[in-house]
This record gives sequence, structure tokens and C-alpha cells, in this order.
Amino acid sequence: MLLSALGASLAGSPAHAATVTAGSVQLTFTVDAPDLSVNGDAARWQAAPRLLGGRTLLPLRETAALLGRPLQVGSGGQIGLGRAVVTASGGVSLAGVPQPAGTAQTIDGTVYLNVRTLADALNANLSADDSGRALTLTALRDGGNPLAPQARFSTDKLIYAPGERVIYTEYAYDPDGADITARKWVNRQEAFFQPGTYTVGLNVVNSRGLQSAPFTRTITVQGTPLDSPLTYALKYADPGDRFPDAQVLNYPTAMVQPVAGASFPLLFSDSPEVPTQSGVLYQDTVLGPVRLLGYHLNGLGKPARLYVLARNIETRPVEVRTLRQGETAPTRVEGLLGQVTLLDYFASTGGPTLTLAPGQSAAVYASPTLGLGSGANMMQDLMTSGRVELTFLMLEDGLPPSAQVAQQLPYLPGDGKHVRGTFPNAVRHLRVNLGTLPARIVIGDGRVDPAIAGIDKLTNQPVTLSGNYGVLYDLEVNGAAGTAVALSPRGGLYRGAMNVQDGPLSQTIKLPKSGNAINPQEPVLLWRAGSDRLNIDFIPASGSNLPISLVFYRAGRAGLGNASEGLKIYQP
Repeated sequence: MLLSALGASLAGSPAHAATVTAGSVQLTFTVDAPDLSVNGDAARWQAAPRLLGGRTLLPLRETAALLGRPLQVGSGGQIGLGRAVVTASGGVSLAGVPQPAGTAQTIDGTVYLNVRTLADALNANLSADDSGRALTLTALRDGGNPLAPQARFSTDKLIYAPGERVIYTEYAYDPDGADITARKWVNRQEAFFQPGTYTVGLNVVNSRGLQSAPFTRTITVQGTPLDSPLTYALKYADPGDRFPDAQVLNYPTAMVQPVAGASFPLLFSDSPEVPTQSGVLYQDTVLGPVRLLGYHLNGLGKPARLYVLARNIETRPVEVRTLRQGETAPTRVEGLLGQVTLLDYFASTGGPTLTLAPGQSAAVYASPTLGLGSGANMMQDLMTSGRVELTFLMLEDGLPPSAQVAQQLPYLPGDGKHVRGTFPNAVRHLRVNLGTLPARIVIGDGRVDPAIAGIDKLTNQPVTLSGNYGVLYDLEVNGAAGTAVALSPRGGLYRGAMNVQDGPLSQTIKLPKSGNAINPQEPVLLWRAGSDRLNIDFIPASGSNLPISLVFYRAGRAGLGNASEGLKIYQP
């Protein structure tokens, strides 16, 4: 296999398609001509060699770059190359010996150096043809810093179709075994979608702070396109990755059918969002399962904490069990609040059980200490064996979360901008049977998916929860095998998470993997389904904007794919 590959390479591969480091660098050129050869590869001068006063002059900086030799730039504008030094006034010395006037000249802002002086400076070989105008300069490649790390990588082939996956194998190393601590790629892409020639580069840095010389390979992209950016992403993108789709808003809406299922109420506390004094934020009585969602910033002007206090109002002992909990606290970054809380929540597998005697109270949630302007976002599922009064409190440091303190504190009025309340039936069980694809379903738009209604128990006023934050969408997707599903933001910035059940696989996906989803025409991949039935648990993230669309595509592969489909699944 290696011999046949070598034969094919020698017979048909372009010489510039891969980097092979030679012991020497050879430049072949003609005076006053823009074309040259670099180790047999065609190239062009930016500033062609000149013949002036009987001397052949080469552009100093450009020649040094072509030879891979470093320039030493000193104070006062002097430039050193090998044993030669050129001053700002045009004087030249070679190993400290002054050279004749005219050895270096500046032409149109470019510094030129006599080719023979340049060859002597680098201990290079200079030869000419019979005419004396075609010259060959052969210089030993630079040895570099012996302590510097070495950048290295390869690609799986030299010529690719547009949209074909490029497999990179990086094997940078350090001569003394020090760790490679940083990598900087130039022009690395998983696939190139336009024909052309592309040079990819890599620099690495070791734990001593030393940087490697650049290492490059050049690949050619030509022929019939294999994939577009969209079809490539549907094959290869990882969950959480963004990808382009300019047509996403034009896809038809899939029919979503509500189905019966178990539900529970949501106690939502977000008003006043920024309390300025200690007090009661929200309060209601619950029995059985309940979800709590609190979102508040500390506006007290002093350290404070957010609490949820449970008080047994039965005449018998009552158990309060935490089923799940997620929180983000403390933080000043609003976009983080919902995503971190959801990731915490989906990873939670249960919590403590508190047994409360009649009339007894205890905190079922206590945030870390919040500095001025810092916030807390918490979501907690509880199960109570009897009636329990739940109270959201913001208390300055030093005040204990007790029933006595809560009874002495005021009920803080709402801020008129945000919502608090109790919302029954905070679980929406939905089913969709996929047909023609692509298709999408819309969540949180207030029309196709209406806002949940509830009561503010502190004022007994009806309220609606725009965005349905804290509402669990239990979505069952049938006919899912071989499809991909993605999230498309519709209302602005979105950062969240979803839990996917695909046959025996259960996975929580961070959406997006990094940064924010903000452009509707850049969906974020959620999952590729391997089973015919896919279950998605979705809770709108606090601090993010709705609506969103879930977009379903034919994936271009089922599960992990296989070699018979022509997919490249190896990626070191």
C-alpha cells in the first residue's frame, strides 16, 4: 500500500501539495524577471532582482523569508542577515568588514543587497548559467533555536473535493520533552468549500514560553463538490456546534400534538428582580410535587443571600424531599444564569430529605453570599408529603432564614416589569410524528405555543409567564431515526441546555457549546437520532430570549455512520 501510494505521488501529485523540509533551500531566478523557483516549486517575487552598476541585487527581507532565515533588526534601523549587517544609511559590513558602496541600495522603499554578499553572509553557494543572468542560490536551512518546540502535522491526502472533510494529525513535540501548552493554527478548516490552493500553518509554544517556527502544508481543492456547508454540518458537526442555514425560517411547521401526562405546579419568583431591602419575594402553599424557579439580583447595597424557606402547616410531621436542583450563584453575567442552572439541574440525581415537625421551618435552598449587583438563579424540584408553605426571601447577611424573621419582614411589591406567581400544569407533554423534512416546531412564541397562565398569590392577580421559563417541555419525536435536530434562536441571544433520550443513550447537551446562539440562520446542532423515537426534555433558560425553533433535518448519516457511506469518522 505504501509503495503504491508513493508511486501515485511521484506520478501525479503537485510538488507544492505537501511540505517536505529539505536540508537546503534553493532559489533559481533571472535578473529583472518576476518568476523564480523555490526548491523546484514555481513562485513569484514581490520585488524582482535588479541589475545596477554591474551588481545583481536581491530584495533583502523577501529573500530571507524565502530561505527561511531570520532577520535581526537592531536599534537605529540596522538589519542583520547571517554575517551581514546593513545600516539605515545603506552601509554594509560582512563579518565586521566594511563592504564597497552600492553593496546595499534602497529602491522604491525596498532594501536590496548584492547577491554575492548575501551568499557570503549565509555561507551559501551561488552559480550562474552561461549568460550570467540566470542564477541559483543554494543556502543551508536555518538551524533554529535548539530549545524551541517543533510544530508538525499531516493531512490524510493532498487533493480534496470541495466540501470534503480534511483529517489533520498533529504531532508537534518538544526536543526536551516539555509540555506543548499552546497551539495557533492558521487557515485550518475542517473542509474547504471553494476550489483553490490553501496553505495551513501551525505554531506551538512550550511550557518555557518558547515558540516554534511556523510549519505549513499546502492542499489543493478541486473537482465536483462533495458537501455544502449545511450538508457537511449535518454529517459531521458535534452537538452544540453552530452551522449555516439561510432557509431555516422558510421550513414548514411540523404538527405538534399535546398528550396527557403527569404534571405539577411551578412557583416562579422574579419580581422584584432586584430587591433593595430584605423581605419576602414570593410565597404559596404546596402539596406533592412542585418546581421552584427563582431569579434575583442583590440590590441591597450590602452582602445578601437568597433563600427558600419551607414551613410545615400540617398537624403531623411532613417530609420535604429535593428531587433535582440546579443553580447559578453568584454571577453578574446574565447570559450564564439559565445555562449553568439547567446543566446543573439535568445532572442532579436527587438531594436531601428534610422532616419538619408541625409548625417547624427550614431552608430548602440557600444561595451563596451575593455581592452588590450579583445574582442567583435557582431551579429546584421538591416532593412534599403534606402541605408546606414555601417562602422566597432575600435577606441581608446576618439575618437568619427563620419563620420568626419571615413574619416580621415586609412582602416586597413587584417591580412592574417582571413576573411572580404560581402556575399550575407546568409540564407540557408534546408528540410530533416527522414526515417531510426539513421541518420545525416553535416554542415560546406566545401564539403557536401560548404563555402559561397563573396567579400571583401575594396579590391574587392573574399573571402570564411570557417565555414559559421553568416550564418543562416533554417532547416525544417519532420517525426520528436518521434525522438531526437543531435549535434556532428566534428572539435574540440564547444559551441553554436540553436532555436527550435516544434509545439507551441519555445525554445533556450544552447549547451552544461555547458563546451564544443569536442568529436564526445559524442553528445549533442538538442531536443525530439513532432510534426511531427520540425524547427531548427542554426547559427555557432564564436570562435567554424566546421564541426558539427546533429544526429537524435528514442527517446524512444514522448514528455514528460507517465507512461504506464514504464518511470520514477518524479525527485524532
